[in-house]
Amino acid sequence: MYQKYTDYAIEKTLELLAIDSPTGYTAQAADYMMEELQKLGYAPFKTVKGGVGVDLGGKDAANAVMIAAHIDTLGGMVCEIKSNGRLRITNLGGLKAVNCETENCRIVTKRNGAYEGTLQLCNPSAHVNTDLQKTERDFKTTEIVVDEDVKTAEDVKALGISVGDFVCFDPRPRVTRSGYIKSRYLDDKLSVGCVLALAKYLKDEKIEPEKKIYAYFTVYEEVGHGCSQVPFENVTEALSVDMGCVGDGITCTERQVSICAKDTSGPYSYEMVCKLIDAAEKTGADYAVDVYPNYGSDVEASLRGGLDAVHGLIGPGVYASHGYERSHRDGAENTIRVLVGYIV
Repeated sequence: MYQKYTDYAIEKTLELLAIDSPTGYTAQAADYMMEELQKLGYAPFKTVKGGVGVDLGGKDAANAVMIAAHIDTLGGMVCEIKSNGRLRITNLGGLKAVNCETENCRIVTKRNGAYEGTLQLCNPSAHVNTDLQKTERDFKTTEIVVDEDVKTAEDVKALGISVGDFVCFDPRPRVTRSGYIKSRYLDDKLSVGCVLALAKYLKDEKIEPEKKIYAYFTVYEEVGHGCSQVPFENVTEALSVDMGCVGDGITCTERQVSICAKDTSGPYSYEMVCKLIDAAEKTGADYAVDVYPNYGSDVEASLRGGLDAVHGLIGPGVYASHGYERSHRDGAENTIRVLVGYIV
């Protein structure tokens, strides 16, 4: 059973990865979520801010559960058109220049379509620049080279490119024979795929949970206010499904589901952490409990916005976060197992 829904989660993840959605430019991804939820037989809605909410069913509407995952990603924005026809960009969210050097991208103009380009170090040729290895990589020492015949700022402006245009980096998704999933933006599109799989499971099996279950697919999570306002009533439990950390000092791997006990903002609800561990053990999920050193989640934003609820965080283990990330289908399956065990 879980293999079927893991396959579905990965399929939907790949479809969503093909849609550019840097934070602030998420309308197409939101439209995709609306269509997919409608195909499953639900009645989703859009918030004014651009997120997507949906009622997944359940009995007790006085003590509802909200499951949040975000469809926005990291990205860039044009902040200067340089005299040589190159573009200086500013980061959207935690994007790092060192993780984007030599990556292809699209510059999405406001009225004139999109153009291709590449982020390069200024003066990037190893045969010319003797300080190539010594140069610090940031968004002052790198630039977007536009794949058009442009030599001046005026040439670039004539294409319709202007300050404030979004820059979308290629995700380069790939699923290996051994089950590894490699791509930019697995944070958080793999988690979104897992929540869609939960929605499909509930509909396929005609399951009505004891508590009302809402799913909220947020935008602006990467800049901190994705779930600052909750579009549902009577939510007393809030669960963020976001990438699980993998790295030094962390026990989780890409093949596990991570249960977060604490991140930068402080501890998650002890009650929720224990319930999530129980859900993992009930469904046979391979899990790890960890403390994240540099992290914040949607449900923390909801608490800052005034939500009175217990809160928790789970997600598939993701290696090399905010870069070219890697997870595994087992991590997705174990996340789905915990979601099922938690609400059913």
